[in-house]
Amino acid sequence: MRPILYRDAALADGTGPDLRLGVSILVEQGEIQGKIAWIREEEGELPTDTEVIDASGSTIVPGLVDSHSHLTLPGGAHWIDHGFDPAEKLLDVAEHNAILLRSAGVRWARDVGSPPRTDPTDGRTRALALGVRDRWAGKPEYPYVRAAGSWVLRAGALPHGLGVEVEDGDGLLAAAMGQLDDGADFIKLYLDGPDRETAPFTVDEVRAVVQAAHARGAKVTAHSGVLPGARVGAEAGVDSIEHGFQLDDDVVKAMAANGVALVSTLAVMESWRTFGRTTRLPRFAAQPGRSQVAARRDWAHESVRLAASAGILIAAGTDFGGGSLRANQLAWEIETLVAAGLQPWQALAAATRNGGILLGEPDAGVIREGGPADFVLVHGDPLSDPAALWRVWRVS
Repeated sequence: MRPILYRDAALADGTGPDLRLGVSILVEQGEIQGKIAWIREEEGELPTDTEVIDASGSTIVPGLVDSHSHLTLPGGAHWIDHGFDPAEKLLDVAEHNAILLRSAGVRWARDVGSPPRTDPTDGRTRALALGVRDRWAGKPEYPYVRAAGSWVLRAGALPHGLGVEVEDGDGLLAAAMGQLDDGADFIKLYLDGPDRETAPFTVDEVRAVVQAAHARGAKVTAHSGVLPGARVGAEAGVDSIEHGFQLDDDVVKAMAANGVALVSTLAVMESWRTFGRTTRLPRFAAQPGRSQVAARRDWAHESVRLAASAGILIAAGTDFGGGSLRANQLAWEIETLVAAGLQPWQALAAATRNGGILLGEPDAGVIREGGPADFVLVHGDPLSDPAALWRVWRVS
């Protein structure tokens, strides 16, 4: 296969606030995956059969990493209801989501929960995204996937049947290890409980899961939309907190001390605000619902600012499928992180290299010589105009 030269682009890799101009990248093609041969401003001699792509006026960014996704679910205003759709339909949704992800330049998807179902393709009863991950592996038209299995939660925290329900700490540990036995790459705990004022599990119970998972070489992440669960997760030393809509100084200090990352999904609140005009659902359209969303949005933005000030690793996610966003809307999260106070390059880092760090995948969200040719060309400068990341021109 012919080498490909991307000529005379700008480069933004999430390492700093300035574009690198006049950059050319030579990609050597492989049977499955291309490799970056070199990144230069002076090209030198090219292989005789090189295909040259005029990339002038565009910016090359690393392939994006959606650190909070739900591959088998469609999103929208009735996102929870769709968790009970037939397995065959949810697998079709995953295929559509793969197309959306690639078109948006998302090369890595971290699936943080799918319904436990019998997969009609492989016949296994487990979290549905695990079979999707296995069938997509090694196929360049699909994103790379790391999947958590199903949500492990206190009974009553979500509608019955959506996750793996437990009654106590012993059940939490057994169910979490069961997810690893099923082939999950990491564990997802749900730390919002039926009573939103009280965490569903204690620090010691969650810490026991973290220690057992780490002993098996796996990480633990925790959903937290409200403060009590965030406090437990931070003190127990989970590897990351998802959403983190309600953090305070004490929680952020515990996160920093215990190396807990934050996976932001701020655009969820922006999505809910749009539902106030586009739906008749009272939780979004009625004035009490609008006021509640506005208050939650303000606290969520402040939580990100607190985390950033404390030097906590922030990775970006959409929550598509398991929330209201869609699979091609990671750019919305990047824009919203900037609105919350991050610099554009920091928001880009959250959606690229920081996601790779969270996943433990050194090539995810990174552009380097000798590395995989997973990058995206966008029209404009994402370091001054994050909206440029909506304008995907080409995906390598």
